[in-house]
Amino acid sequence: MTATIKHSHLIGSHNHPDIKRIRRLRDRAMREQTGQYYVEGLRFVANAFQSQAPVDMLVVCPQQLDHPYAERIIHHYQRVGVPVLEVTPEILNGISAVDDPQGIGAVVRQRWESLTRVTPGDELCWVALQIVRSAGNLGTILRTSEAIGGAGVIVLDEATDPYDPACVRATMGAIFRQRFIRTSIEKFRRWKQRHNYQLIGTSPSATTDYQDVHYHTPTIILMGEERKGLPQSLQALCDTVVQIPMVGESDSLNLAVATGVMLYEVFNQRRKKETSH
Repeated sequence: MTATIKHSHLIGSHNHPDIKRIRRLRDRAMREQTGQYYVEGLRFVANAFQSQAPVDMLVVCPQQLDHPYAERIIHHYQRVGVPVLEVTPEILNGISAVDDPQGIGAVVRQRWESLTRVTPGDELCWVALQIVRSAGNLGTILRTSEAIGGAGVIVLDEATDPYDPACVRATMGAIFRQRFIRTSIEKFRRWKQRHNYQLIGTSPSATTDYQDVHYHTPTIILMGEERKGLPQSLQALCDTVVQIPMVGESDSLNLAVATGVMLYEVFNQRRKKETSH
C-alpha cells in the first residue's frame, strides 16, 4: 500500500525552491530566520500531529509509506490546508539527516514563550540551562523532563538551540510536549526575585546532598555547562546548591545524566507525597 495524496505533483529536482528551503533548515541561521525546523520519520510526524504542533508543510514519498496511520495524518493536513510535497525517494533521502526517513517529514514552527508570562502554577518543575554544547545532551534532557512531567526548559544562553536537528532526534518526540523560554541571565534573575519559584543548583563542591532537600512545586533545576559546571554567579541565585555524591574516580557526571538524576528526585518526592495521602 502506498499513501495517496490529492492534487500533488511529484518533485524530482533538488533545485525545487521548497526542497532547497527545507535542506537549509539544517543551518541554525535559517531556522532562526524562518522560525521553523524539520522533523522526519513517522514517529516524529505522528507526535507532531497528536500534540497539535504547528505544522507548515509535509514532505511525503508515497513509495516509502506503507502505514495506514500515515495516510490518515496526510489527509488531515490536506483538509486543513497544509501544503503536502510529494517527492521521489532520491529527493527525500537528499534532505534527510537519518538513514531511514520512513517516507515522511514535516516542517514545524518553533514555539517560544516569554518569561514574563510564566508564573508559578501546578507544574512539577522546569529545567534552566546555562550553556549546553552537546545537542544530544539537550535532547536527552528534554526527553527526561517530558518523562517525569516537567514543564520544559528555560535557556539562558544564545548558544543553546533546542531545535538543532540532533537535539530534535534525541528527544524522541518529547520536543512537542515541552515548553521553551529563552532569556538573559539578568532577566532571569529579576524574574526569580519577583516569583516564588524554588531554584536549585548543582555543584560537586556543594555540601548538601541532593536527596536531603525538599523540592517544592514548582521547582527550577538550574544546570551549568558540560565542562565548567555552574559558575558562582549563578550559584548565588539559587535557594540551595546541592551535590550528587560520587564514589568512583570520575570527577563529574555527564550533564544529561546529572539532570536526569535531579529530575527523578523531584519526581519521586512528588510520587511519595501523593501515595502517602
